[in-house]
Amino acid sequence: MSEFLKSIFSSSGEADPGDSASLENSNLPTQPFNSQSGSSSPQNMTAFRDPYTFGIGNSIGLQRDHNEDALFAMTTNMISNSISLPIGLYIVADGMGGHLHGEKASEVAIHAMASSILSNLFTFTDDNPNEKQEESIQELMEAGMRSAHQAILLQAPGGGSTLTGLLILQDQMTIAHIGDSRAYLINPERDAQVLTTDHSLVKRLQDLGQITSDEAAIHPQRNVLYRALGQAEPIDAELITTPVPSSGYLMLCSDGLWGMVSDNEMVDIITTAISPQEASQKLLEAANTAGGPDNISVIIIEIPN
Repeated sequence: MSEFLKSIFSSSGEADPGDSASLENSNLPTQPFNSQSGSSSPQNMTAFRDPYTFGIGNSIGLQRDHNEDALFAMTTNMISNSISLPIGLYIVADGMGGHLHGEKASEVAIHAMASSILSNLFTFTDDNPNEKQEESIQELMEAGMRSAHQAILLQAPGGGSTLTGLLILQDQMTIAHIGDSRAYLINPERDAQVLTTDHSLVKRLQDLGQITSDEAAIHPQRNVLYRALGQAEPIDAELITTPVPSSGYLMLCSDGLWGMVSDNEMVDIITTAISPQEASQKLLEAANTAGGPDNISVIIIEIPN
């Protein structure tokens, strides 16, 4: 499996002319394989898990003249030698610093983190388990955060960005988070659980019992962050590793969504939509109907049963 992943992520990008699996020399059928059709060699047939289905949405909102949000979503299933490795990488970033600074910061942060993770992903495989795997995957996500931070300092000085990234690898997921974008779990019982902590002044005051949640929602400094990429050194990202839930939905979003749409309304929209993509579009509409004062970004991932 490790060699297979290396071939996918190798830097050369060139097929070996002598490789019978290259496109020019392949005589393999082009139709999808149906495990229910044909019975001559049933011992060679293996059913693999479907990759994660996701939906994405982004809106400038109704009161901004530029978009400081950025997102990345990728889902795939790597298969080799009867091994299935479901992979999903999802990232949401909300830039800060005003026009140019904010939109550039979130853009370079997304590019840098995705590039860092994907270029190093081949070293983490499910056919070579060891007791340090959890720690190693967290190190992979932390390295992605550092790459995003450095990219902002070099390419968008003066800007900053939140960043919430989710990597699903086999049956394990790792979240890397800084700022006040969020990761949610929506379970089959229709409960919404915030998996991340807002690194904001009002959240800190709320945790200290100095203000209530209602006061936090209208606090004049509710957008002030004490942790963000591109700001003070060293960065202090939140890292969470846990098994992938058996069912339900995962959601990443910027504060343009969760700050305008209640958890109950988000749950209703997600669980009644016919697909994650429809749910994403309806969430954008709900945030804009509520006033749309900020950019809005959302990624919804459906967890297969």
